[in-house]
Amino acid sequence: MVKKSCLVIAGEKSGEEHAISFFSELKSFTPDTEFFGVGGDDLKKEGLELLYHVNDFSSWGYSEVITKIPFYIKAMNHIVAEVQRRGCKTAILVDYQSFNLKLAGKLKAIGVEVLYYVAPQAWAWKEYRVKKLAASVNTLFTIIPFEKKWFHDRGVKNVISIDHPLWTTYKNDLESLNKPVEIQSPLQLLLLPGSRKFEVEKLLPIFIESVVELRKMMPVEVSIVKSNSVPDALYAPYDSFIKYEYTNENLTTALKKADFALAASGTVTLTCGLYEVPTVVCYKTSLLNQFIYEVLVSYRWFISLANIVQNRSVFPELLQDQVSAHNIVSYLRFWYYNKPDYLELKKKLKETKTLVRGEALSIPKYMADVIEKSYGKKADTST
Repeated sequence: MVKKSCLVIAGEKSGEEHAISFFSELKSFTPDTEFFGVGGDDLKKEGLELLYHVNDFSSWGYSEVITKIPFYIKAMNHIVAEVQRRGCKTAILVDYQSFNLKLAGKLKAIGVEVLYYVAPQAWAWKEYRVKKLAASVNTLFTIIPFEKKWFHDRGVKNVISIDHPLWTTYKNDLESLNKPVEIQSPLQLLLLPGSRKFEVEKLLPIFIESVVELRKMMPVEVSIVKSNSVPDALYAPYDSFIKYEYTNENLTTALKKADFALAASGTVTLTCGLYEVPTVVCYKTSLLNQFIYEVLVSYRWFISLANIVQNRSVFPELLQDQVSAHNIVSYLRFWYYNKPDYLELKKKLKETKTLVRGEALSIPKYMADVIEKSYGKKADTST
């Protein structure tokens, strides 16, 4: 008798965070299913058997990805072989577009039902990926308001709009959020320089320079969220400028206290939007990655999730050479001294919680049903 199993691929930390939002409940609906694949320490603690750790898969920018291509090919072949060996009939692929889209095609070819959690941003670039999704995916889950219709109109038959994982994670906290509108004195400024070494190296010195300039105009207290994946030595030179330190686990505590934030572009910008913190979004990468992006990518719209979800500019975005203390301080001063504009921004940010809501559907139950049906059974809903 073939034992029930399900492949889960969360090839980067953000993907693991997405998977954590449904994994425990999914297991409760199909308790006799073995889950295996790619994830990190959190998924391992929840019971995912790791074929590879997320750290094995992590890379950043085109140049780093190219050097790891042999590893990715070997890993994909090993994963497919393991799926066949176990008689696995269902796969949950979480984000991680370049790898998971190729894997989805291989899995479809051997009869595996593919659930693709968090649609790739094909509307931004590489629209041809929609055809791959339509051909290889049983169900596509989308988390940005306009995506369901966009993918469905382009041939993906089964698309489900779901609550954004950040809403799932912070729902209880956000529903009771009552953030004061008035700016505090001294102003509370939160620094979010990123979770990658290169981000902190490039952005934190400019953030601190901005603090120095801002303090010439008004009293400012500074907080920072430090990432466990970044060496302490990168933060140490700036400790004297910072009053409060937080870890990633205490991000929401820091956001509740903050009047404004400076943030590296990423998922955290949407968290800032949900917690109604006006934020200047900054992005700096290598000249090689910038060149490749400008040559290969036609997308020229918003880069921060907060703006993409709102489909309008709520947070200013500073890219590459635009990231300077002068530009950052200009935005912070504008919000500080122009109360009507500041209040209008806060009003827009309050709408973020509504925009990240999806269909009234239990995603773990839906996934469990697909797993069970693939083995000719029905999910256990008694738990």
